[in-house]
Amino acid sequence: MCLPLENEDYGVQPMADASPPKWHLAHTSWFFETFLLKPYLRDYQPFHERFEYLFNSYYNGVGEPFPRHLRGSLSRPTVAEVFAYRKHVDGQMESLFGDTLTPELAELVTLGLHHEQQHQELLVTDIKYNLGHNPLFPSLQPAAPHEPNEAVHPVATAEADCQDFPGGLVSVGARGDSFCFDNELPRHQYYLEPYRLARRPVSNAEFLEFMIDGGYDTPSLWLSDGWQWLQTNPDCRSPLYWRKHDGEWFEYQLTSGLEPLNARAAVCHVSFYEADAFARWAGARLPLEEEWEAAAAALDTSHGHFADAGRLHPLPAASQAGLKQMFGDVWEWTVSAYSPYPGYRPPTGTIGEYNGKFMSNQRVLRGGSCATPADHLRVSYRNFFYPPDRWQFSGIRLASDAR
Repeated sequence: MCLPLENEDYGVQPMADASPPKWHLAHTSWFFETFLLKPYLRDYQPFHERFEYLFNSYYNGVGEPFPRHLRGSLSRPTVAEVFAYRKHVDGQMESLFGDTLTPELAELVTLGLHHEQQHQELLVTDIKYNLGHNPLFPSLQPAAPHEPNEAVHPVATAEADCQDFPGGLVSVGARGDSFCFDNELPRHQYYLEPYRLARRPVSNAEFLEFMIDGGYDTPSLWLSDGWQWLQTNPDCRSPLYWRKHDGEWFEYQLTSGLEPLNARAAVCHVSFYEADAFARWAGARLPLEEEWEAAAAALDTSHGHFADAGRLHPLPAASQAGLKQMFGDVWEWTVSAYSPYPGYRPPTGTIGEYNGKFMSNQRVLRGGSCATPADHLRVSYRNFFYPPDRWQFSGIRLASDAR
């Protein structure tokens, strides 16, 4: 993933939430060193005693982490030292595998692998933020073939291209028979009223109609916090990577640089506030995460556009019947607050800080994106971000109450 990077790219941090690539590389190895090698490998010698402090993300049970917003201020360790650190940890993990792994250790190894997949996605989104805010708009690699910018879908409304669902008592959450994160448990029942879900995500053309119709200037469409966010961020009046030149809209794409806006592709890099305002403008709403999961339960999670394709940008919806693009392309905002399921218990010990401590003031997103590894996703997967966040591949699928 880092082969296209230059040395100068590894340390850039243009905002507090977008960590430098060098930090992601070190932190994912830090996880294995901290939770597996140090406690379980006999006579293990750390690569560097201060790396535990430098590359800790938020595990206060391990110790005080280095401030997140200062990660890009460190020229040392060098990129070469970070890769040497990764090689050291990988080699010591092979030594650990030479012993018989207990179920407890196997569970930690599996968690570490899924943790690394999460950071693979974050690596993509953070590199895009770094390069997408460079006036040169550099591309990370030669562009992959993509669909021409042609036909435009009709403007989305609550009545357009929707599928009805009966509601009723549905089962939500992971079954627990294979790996899942603790925030997907326990599986439980939830009662839904009949509802409708749009068959595809909102397109760029539809979001552009919202903008042309004064969506960013209409207070009645916005939540109070969203309107305040908009007033204090006057540059946030289009999706994050849209740029207007000579009256035409362009969009920055990681694999091809600044490209003419593809009207048919799913809109991405919008905040929860923007998604909610668009839904109100369209006469609809955002789905509950339980509605989304119940609708997706019978679908194949492998049928989607993920990071494995190398495109790293959402595509237009395919022409097949039924729900489209439920997996991959864009993470879809739901109206649901990120909170524990009934009966939730975080794991004991420091590893319990992985998810539970963040169940406050965030919203749930579902479905994965074009930056998500394909085998990382499940129907029950719960992603979560704060309402103003836009640097992830976040998009919109409309819902409404059945009539």
